Amino acid sequence: MSIPSPTAFIGCDVGKASIVVFDSRTGRTYIIANLPAELRRFAESLDATCLVICEATGGYEAALLDAMVQAGRAIHRADARKVKAFIRSFGILGKTDRIDARALTLYGEERHARLALWQPHNAARERLHQLVLLRGDLLASQTAWGNRSQAPGGPALAAHIEPVLVCLRAQISAVETEIQRLLNEVASLRRQAEALRAVPGLGPHSVAALLALMPELGQLTRRRATALAGLAPHPDASATLERYRRVRGGRPEVKRMLFLAAMAAAKHNPALRAFHQRLRANGKKPMVALVAVMRKLVVMANAILRDLTSPAETGCSLVRSG
Repeated sequence: MSIPSPTAFIGCDVGKASIVVFDSRTGRTYIIANLPAELRRFAESLDATCLVICEATGGYEAALLDAMVQAGRAIHRADARKVKAFIRSFGILGKTDRIDARALTLYGEERHARLALWQPHNAARERLHQLVLLRGDLLASQTAWGNRSQAPGGPALAAHIEPVLVCLRAQISAVETEIQRLLNEVASLRRQAEALRAVPGLGPHSVAALLALMPELGQLTRRRATALAGLAPHPDASATLERYRRVRGGRPEVKRMLFLAAMAAAKHNPALRAFHQRLRANGKKPMVALVAVMRKLVVMANAILRDLTSPAETGCSLVRSG
């Protein structure tokens, strides 16, 4: 979904307290407060055929996205890496909020026909997303503090380190309990989780992560699903030289989760175990074979949710982000 012929493009460089706006209609740059009431007035002041472009900015763009959706205005949340590469293509080396706002406007003007419009999650899906990310952060902290306790000098600091580890374990357990409660209480999430849990290798944490971090599952082609998970092999060839294909891009949190799930599936899922063994017997490198299992898992999950749910039940639309 996109606007066929936007009349104007509005670039918004989002900060914690304020947003720098560039309007292609007037060529004017101005600043508005990043506050719901101010953003609501800003959204309502725009023409219905304007396209607003912003970047993902650590969640500070949420109020802007919400204001635009509530006002019925089109907005695209751009990938910061793509916008950065776009800016550099002009030979621009400087970086200011005004430069970024203008660049976002040019980005939308040039690419609007291919840009997907933002659509919000439903409340339960958004809560699940937040909880899964929080669990990942807590686990990373637990690993860091655990490593510190085992490092030289760590035992001497045990009295200070152990209470932190105890606290982290308690919080991880509490978050996992809330994730499970959410999956049990929300009917659509419960149905999807139960269907995915039927796949050997996809445990409760893997299933929760898939539903939270890839809400588009069930609405994608198999190629799009593997690309979104960062598992699509990209060619690297020039003239007669053809290098090994590598996977890149996608969502790193999904890729990390699928790596662990694939290791379990390669042992406990009969079909995927045979697939993995066949690849190894054919001379594939261990990591290549494991990535192939990861790819199989995400394709299977996409097919299961496609056959199980309608787009409305997923809590997500393909036009959410681009």
